[in-house]
Amino acid sequence: MDKKKEPFEIEERLQYKDHMSEIIQKAEREGHFSDLPGKGKPLKIGQDYLNPEEKQLYKTMKDNHVLPRWVELANKIDSLKETLPELEGKERSKQVKQINKLVKEYNYACPPSLQRNRILD
Repeated sequence: MDKKKEPFEIEERLQYKDHMSEIIQKAEREGHFSDLPGKGKPLKIGQDYLNPEEKQLYKTMKDNHVLPRWVELANKIDSLKETLPELEGKERSKQVKQINKLVKEYNYACPPSLQRNRILD
């Protein structure tokens, strides 16, 4: 007897399910997070979250109104993405290549938790 699995069974078995995200999304839909204290207010995390070796660097940059390179790249990527829906054909492909090049540079410069994915045309 030939025990071949149907393609849909294999795909279903390999599909990843993030159970914690599902639980959190369900709680959000049910309104469990709507009355938390401080909701909508900025976090007061101070400067203690910074790497101590970089603390002075970031203070100096902030005092002189200088953004880190990765923040500048993120702003440029976002502005290019906004103009993308207006473009078609070769112009759009060229813009996508430029965005992906900037995303690669951004990913090398930014903290690992903030890395972005390339976009597809």
